[in-house]
Amino acid sequence: MLDVKVLREQPEALREMLKSRGSDTEVVDRAIEHDAKKREHIVKADALKAERNTVSKELGSKKKAGEDISGEAARMKQVSADIKSLDQEINKLDSALVSILEQLPNFPHPSVPDGLTDQDNVEVGRWGEARKAEPWELPHWDLGPNLNIMDFERAAKISGSRFWLLKGMGARLERSLINFMLSLHTEQHGYTEILAPSLVLSQTLYGTGQLPRFAEDLFHCEGTDLYLIPTSEVPLTAMHSNEILSEDDLNIKYAGFSPCYRSEAGAAGKDTRGLVRVHQFHKVELVKMCKPEDSYDELDSMVRDAQRVLELLEIPYRTVDICLGDLGFTAAKKFDLEFWSPAQDRFIEISSCSNCTDFQARRANIKFRRKDGKKEFVHTLNGSGLAVGRTLVALLETHQQEDGSIRIPEALQPFFGADRLEKRE
Repeated sequence: MLDVKVLREQPEALREMLKSRGSDTEVVDRAIEHDAKKREHIVKADALKAERNTVSKELGSKKKAGEDISGEAARMKQVSADIKSLDQEINKLDSALVSILEQLPNFPHPSVPDGLTDQDNVEVGRWGEARKAEPWELPHWDLGPNLNIMDFERAAKISGSRFWLLKGMGARLERSLINFMLSLHTEQHGYTEILAPSLVLSQTLYGTGQLPRFAEDLFHCEGTDLYLIPTSEVPLTAMHSNEILSEDDLNIKYAGFSPCYRSEAGAAGKDTRGLVRVHQFHKVELVKMCKPEDSYDELDSMVRDAQRVLELLEIPYRTVDICLGDLGFTAAKKFDLEFWSPAQDRFIEISSCSNCTDFQARRANIKFRRKDGKKEFVHTLNGSGLAVGRTLVALLETHQQEDGSIRIPEALQPFFGADRLEKRE
């Protein structure tokens, strides 16, 4: 959530930011009005409370002296009623102000490219060759069933559309990718592995920005305050909610594997075949908490950690600097990694790495104390390291051979246990 000081001190910058993101700026005027009224009422209430404290002491002395205090006592009774009324109005205005602020996106870093759609994102680097497909190369939704490792029909019978079922060597390949990613990030990149709950409270989702704005994207367990997580970013970040860390605790680096659940609201007609856009998938998530002055260096290193996964798996990709309109709600700066699919003739997102600055930390109340005693909000970062299902897609479509088998990259072979995936009955 944005600091209310931004509203008070930089209203025009806030309007320009919202305009650049394609959002309505009228909310700024409403928020300013609520804040001004709230502060006006606070001044009045404080003055009345000061008066009540002073007069109450005087009345006590007068009463002991036997003086008539009925008139002043009646006045104080009215003052107390006025204070109660003002406090109630202050609470209403504060709630209304918070409701507005919690709907406003994070302030972007000055380096974020201009633009309103993903067509305005800026490619900043490539690795590997974005080659044309050979005539015999297939997309994964055909390749998987041919290899007898995917069964979309039975998945639909079990759960409906946008679900998948892996079997045999397909399930083994998914498991090997998870283990490979976790081993790489924990043993070489310095992350601490966390296995967190997949059901979380609404307050947990509020802290990372999914609620209340994106409720329709979540799966809610009816009759409870529990939701299925859309990503393990949510519980990993919430681990330190309402805590004050020491400066020596930072920088924190977590890597968490989890199933992820998304309703894909608004995704009708998009990627309806295969594993790219589904209701349930696996992901290895990277989360960092650091000092504000370190966060953009930490973002660069997180992007590099995610890139390393693709390079070891020998999957061509590009890195994209996300524009203002496509930036997302919580991010101040974001880079996407997109793998090249020869069979689909397009780049497909496989990782997003974001610096959320203090936006999530304010909502989740995560602070740290500097050595001089000063308390500040941490900066939080998150990134996919990687989305496992999409990595499976990338691996199959990149390394398929003319005989129908799949070449397993050398880095993955110790986890998979073979250098080829071939059809088995």
